[in-house]
Amino acid sequence: MVDKKDKKEDKELNLDFGIGSLGLGGLFNGIEKLVDLAAELKEAGGEIKNEGEIDLGHLKEGMKGVFGFSVKTAVGGTPIVEPFGNIRKTPKGPIVEEEREPITDVFDEKEDIKVYAEMPGVNEADIKLDLKEDILDISARTGNRKYHKEVLLPAKVNSETLTFSYKNGILEVKIKRC
Repeated sequence: MVDKKDKKEDKELNLDFGIGSLGLGGLFNGIEKLVDLAAELKEAGGEIKNEGEIDLGHLKEGMKGVFGFSVKTAVGGTPIVEPFGNIRKTPKGPIVEEEREPITDVFDEKEDIKVYAEMPGVNEADIKLDLKEDILDISARTGNRKYHKEVLLPAKVNSETLTFSYKNGILEVKIKRC
């Protein structure tokens, strides 16, 4: 028999990501469905953006699960599905990592390549950038906020021309093309 307190707690743990309400027990199955939905959307050529945050303090104090994805249309009309957050799909099922993957946008312009990354809650001094050939590694750590992402750049760049600015949680990186 379940008492009223248990029912109340169960209602508070139910989440809805647009694919139905999920109790904590089915949470990871729901996240896996989101990842699969994003892949299906890529194949279908649609457009969608969705995200959610899950309090996982019962696993580790202060830990939150963040997952989202955006779908963008590339040159030629091919959709690109880009996941972000700290929940990853593995062959054994979804896992929650301490680092979040920031959502990023890459713009290939005539003379420059610009990369924008959303990383709220960190200080500019905590951001580290590493450029090796055509891969830009972005990371930041402040308290319980940890971000990391490797970005494949669309062209060769001159690493000596890398500049960046950070304002209101948005990192802007600018690099001259070779």
